[in-house]
Amino acid sequence: MSGLRPIRKILVANRGEIAVRVMRTCREMGIATVAVYSDADAAALHVRLADEAVHIGAAPSAESYLVADRILEAALTMGADAVHPGYGFLSENHRFARACAEKGIVFIGPTPEAIEAMGDKTAARALMEAAGVPMAPGTIDAISDPLEAEHTAADIGFPVLIKAAAGGGGKGMRIVRRAEDFAAALTTASSEATSAFGDGRVFIEKYIEEPRHIEFQILADTHGHVVHLFERECSIQRRHQKVVEEAPSSVLTPALRDAMGEAAIRAARSCGYVGVGTVEFLLDKDMQFYFMEMNTRLQVEHPVTEEITGLDLVREQIRVAEGRALGFTQEDCTIHGHAIECRIYAEDPMSGFLPGPGMLLAHDPPSGPGVRVDSGVEEGSEIPIYYDPMVSKLTTWGADREQAMDRMIRALDEYDVAGVPTTIGFCRFVMTHEAFRTGRFSTHFVDQHFSPEVLGALSDTLREDFTMAAALYMDGYHHARPETPSAAPVEGFSPWRTRRLRNG
Repeated sequence: MSGLRPIRKILVANRGEIAVRVMRTCREMGIATVAVYSDADAAALHVRLADEAVHIGAAPSAESYLVADRILEAALTMGADAVHPGYGFLSENHRFARACAEKGIVFIGPTPEAIEAMGDKTAARALMEAAGVPMAPGTIDAISDPLEAEHTAADIGFPVLIKAAAGGGGKGMRIVRRAEDFAAALTTASSEATSAFGDGRVFIEKYIEEPRHIEFQILADTHGHVVHLFERECSIQRRHQKVVEEAPSSVLTPALRDAMGEAAIRAARSCGYVGVGTVEFLLDKDMQFYFMEMNTRLQVEHPVTEEITGLDLVREQIRVAEGRALGFTQEDCTIHGHAIECRIYAEDPMSGFLPGPGMLLAHDPPSGPGVRVDSGVEEGSEIPIYYDPMVSKLTTWGADREQAMDRMIRALDEYDVAGVPTTIGFCRFVMTHEAFRTGRFSTHFVDQHFSPEVLGALSDTLREDFTMAAALYMDGYHHARPETPSAAPVEGFSPWRTRRLRNG
């Protein structure tokens, strides 16, 4: 891989905002792009932005975006030099990465061997132990014997965490606080892991109370150079999924940052890593950190790292895939200011963050100093039921954390969405909460501080107003002709106001 191989055309094996994000960098680099799309995405923004597009199947991802053979066939047919997998779907599928290599197509990501090693949590733990990366007390290998597992849990000491060996995202994971609950939790976790990943193996580790989720962005080339691009704080989560991220963390000292960064680099070197990746740690209340997992892809929250470093991580991915050496060293990397990202999902915080797919009757994102919006949808777009219900990623940058938070509040207040429920109100709640403002929070923030009541239930009147606003909009309210009676303004009614209230 040491030879230089310029890339002229990239098939983006993804959809939504990450496909749009990759295509924009490709356009700047003079690289042609190929989009792939399902039935549900025929009119999607990423399809229109690409130079060429290929239909790959029905709406369900199992019949389109996850069909590796179909995507590889599209790359070959369209003459693509490389495939960029984005995140999710096939991005951490070592078989797909290997199939690309066998067909002479560059997979813009790590080697299949690195993906496989880090995708298996027990294999990853063994590598981390050999590399001297701190880990929470627990088993290195998966445990299949229930009696042995119970004895191991007792030796570690409750509470313990049962985790799936082959996956993540909270699936196949159970916190067990009492010995008498362990057997049932083990069975449930293993069953869930089998259903989600086709692999029921689990391992056990000490459960860290009040942890913070701190991850380090790493970047490695094919010439032996590895750097870290500092940390991201990802502790604001619901259902073990991140909602708010920031860089840098408000609690890391320079010494702790250096120690964690060096551990992240050792983790990357342990598997011969190439490209961008993320080493995730848990940080306990005593400021001790422990390896959690490594994500062998570009992360959803990469914009906050880009904002504080001035780097384009997609550009760096492509350069590394071409065989180029990094153009900087660790000493060249510095933190500039502070950045915060809020994930704007079509979810209803009032109903346990349940997805709320539908048509975007309005989508008017904020702008102005220090505001960035990454989105794959527009006004009139559909948020399909088949995929992650993300509307956009809203990122703000400030000279310091306080300015970044205040800018985020302003941006959230300016953000106008109608047609679907969103997490905008929840994100504003986070930005104004004392625990977040002071940096004293953990991954339990939602459980400890949030309830639907804090956002306030919409009154029956306001719900009726929203229904009327949606009807007027669909009937041509914004572009009404004089002869259209149904578009006449309603006295005392503001569609702008009802949209704002709906966002909350």
